[in-house]
Amino acid sequence: MAEIGGVSPARRRDARTTVRSARLRWIVRPLLAGAIALLLGACAHTAPRNPLATWVPSKNFDERRPVVIVLHYTEQSSVEQSLDTLRSRNSGGRVSSHYLVGKDGKIYQLVSDTQRAWHAGAGRWGAITDVNNASIGIEIDNDGKRPFPDPQVDSLIVLLRDLTQRLRIPPSQIIGHSDLAPSRKIDPGPLFPWKRLAEAGFGVWPAGDAGEPPPGFDPWLALQAIGYSIDNRADTVRAFHHRFRGMEGNELDAEDLRILYALTAGRVGPQR
Repeated sequence: MAEIGGVSPARRRDARTTVRSARLRWIVRPLLAGAIALLLGACAHTAPRNPLATWVPSKNFDERRPVVIVLHYTEQSSVEQSLDTLRSRNSGGRVSSHYLVGKDGKIYQLVSDTQRAWHAGAGRWGAITDVNNASIGIEIDNDGKRPFPDPQVDSLIVLLRDLTQRLRIPPSQIIGHSDLAPSRKIDPGPLFPWKRLAEAGFGVWPAGDAGEPPPGFDPWLALQAIGYSIDNRADTVRAFHHRFRGMEGNELDAEDLRILYALTAGRVGPQR
């Protein structure tokens, strides 16, 4: 084929190919660099490394492992309002929980099980002082003034079964917000059906035939053995009454001592 203008068609094609390749490199390189930066940023976010140390990774590790489940009520008027609050803030600041259970039984998850949600605040349960770090938080759509509907409790039991089995949380370690913070909180309140949860195998409940406590039985030591703080004894008794007797009151009586004896002597029921 004859050349035109001193340049063969083959050379013109080669030149065009070179130009296109150069343009493509100018486009691809920034995109590739950006993708690598995003990937490294994601890795840095999920697995932060100390710049003072040489990174020598080991595969022998585990995620955060919660050992207790904390139940709350939302004290709000709707699940939509609670979803908004749990993704933003309330009067005390930013709050969240791992799960929210609606009145109709629908379950919402807001925070991964392996991450630390902000639901418990200051308080303690037994030797656990950073409860947020050691727990799963479950909010229940309830204003604290009405009974908890059956579909809601049924779904909660399903969720508790999943969490205790999958995360290996002891089924007895289901507590209320007021249990860990009796001077600040009253949820899930005296209307919450703790006995029904115990019948399904979750939490603890005193056996009806445990008998009377022996002479010298110390109810305050018993409360501490269960997990309660007794820094403010009146508030602790109120929280205990909400959970095990469904009533108000901040003074211990003979029935309280019988319940405490049953719980600390291992005479519990009606768990499976």
